[in-house]
Amino acid sequence: MEQIELKAEKRTIIRKRVKGLRGEGLIPAVLYGPKTEPIPIQCNKRELQHVLARAGGTSMIAVRIGKARKPKMALAREVQRDVITGELYHVDFYQVVMTETVKTEVSIILSGEPPAVQEAEAMLLQGADSVEIECLPGDLIHSIEVDLSTLLEIDDAIYVKDLQVPDNVTILTYGDELVAKIQRLRLPEEEEEVEEEMVEMAPEEVEVIAKRKEVEGAEEEA
Repeated sequence: MEQIELKAEKRTIIRKRVKGLRGEGLIPAVLYGPKTEPIPIQCNKRELQHVLARAGGTSMIAVRIGKARKPKMALAREVQRDVITGELYHVDFYQVVMTETVKTEVSIILSGEPPAVQEAEAMLLQGADSVEIECLPGDLIHSIEVDLSTLLEIDDAIYVKDLQVPDNVTILTYGDELVAKIQRLRLPEEEEEVEEEMVEMAPEEVEVIAKRKEVEGAEEEA
């Protein structure tokens, strides 16, 4: 397991006064967990940005506070940024217990080229781009790779339940959620036929069809 270390100091400045910290190149943060009281901390902005870029939300971060001999193992749970400038604003670190499972989101990485899309009549429809997993901190994975080359024909699809992960990792996201699917493109002549049919229909027929589709859609959702 890759270990990424972050140096931090205990923070005494709180609430509105933390604005001054940011002016000094420091970012306020907090370290919390199921078996520890929240600890206000502050980190060097550049170092923190570098650590977050490497760790994301799925790699362990060894947070060393002050001159402590032993770091506290944590995950970056919430990274707050200024809504206008995008500047780093505040970070919440979740201190893990190595013998207890944690839940986190991991990205789905699509790779390969689906053979069916090479034909002009098909396109790739993408669904979920991440899933929630649960495992021990030491078993965390960074992402899940999906091979699109298995999608050979129109209507072939990959769902969350088809994703491959190690036995010690559990996917919590609903299994029938779509990840990727090959969808048939409607040909220009088919679109023209549909338009002509709608034009030939009386206004009341069009209204009836529209209402029927609304009802069918509501029944499917139910």
